[in-house]
Amino acid sequence: MNDTSLGADSLGGLTADLVRRTLLDAAEIAAAVTLPRFRSALVVDNKEAQGFDPVTEADRQAELAIRELIGNRFPDHAIIGEEWDDKPGTSRFAWIIDPIDGTRAFITGVPVWGTLVGLTIDGKAAAGLMAQPFTGEIYLGLPGEASYHRVSDKAALRTSAVTELARAKMTTTSPDLFEKHGVAEPWDRIRGRVLTTRYGLDCYGYALMAAGHIDLVVEAGLKNVDICPLIPLIQNAGGVITTWAGGPAEDGGNCVAAATPELHAAAMAVLRG
Repeated sequence: MNDTSLGADSLGGLTADLVRRTLLDAAEIAAAVTLPRFRSALVVDNKEAQGFDPVTEADRQAELAIRELIGNRFPDHAIIGEEWDDKPGTSRFAWIIDPIDGTRAFITGVPVWGTLVGLTIDGKAAAGLMAQPFTGEIYLGLPGEASYHRVSDKAALRTSAVTELARAKMTTTSPDLFEKHGVAEPWDRIRGRVLTTRYGLDCYGYALMAAGHIDLVVEAGLKNVDICPLIPLIQNAGGVITTWAGGPAEDGGNCVAAATPELHAAAMAVLRG
């Protein structure tokens, strides 16, 4: 069976080539907006009355560019984005967009933010991409495929073989999120069981997990746009991702992603106490 027929079977009739091309095109047009603004004098707005949830012109304009591409190519598909109202669709398909996941990193000049674009079919994540234009890296997940791209380089992605918490390298965006969402105690438990913990990587942490460098990602209070595009990347690289309750992660919430089923089970046992 060739790649196109495989994609059509597992992508609701769309070909893998078309979905792959759309994801890569979306990353390219977003980079044209975000990269010139990175490490520049930006106006930063706050979306929260209390606390800090930053947004910039780069976030808004990059999402509009991606929406235009997808809307023109798939006029009957829904579009769900971080910065603008959802566009209803009349088909099984919805595209999920976070133009800059990690805006805090973006506004502080740290190159661990990324553009997330994903495709869901009947609400289930089917394909997705994380692109980091400053480093030139793209991490792509499609049915049966998880791949790394940088300029002319391309390599298959595979999660590590780590199965024990004591050997696991873990990451999370910020420990503050566990306090905010009332789950500081489970976080403290698992933090004390792993080999080491790194903070502040946002979506880049999941990409590094798919590449085998990080073994475990534990997060709290995620939005659907934060995680849905990353699910196909993680799963097709051999990893496991669910909510802390063990359900699908497409809608966000408290999520755990692990390199192996055994490590995922061990993490879940600790998080559940």
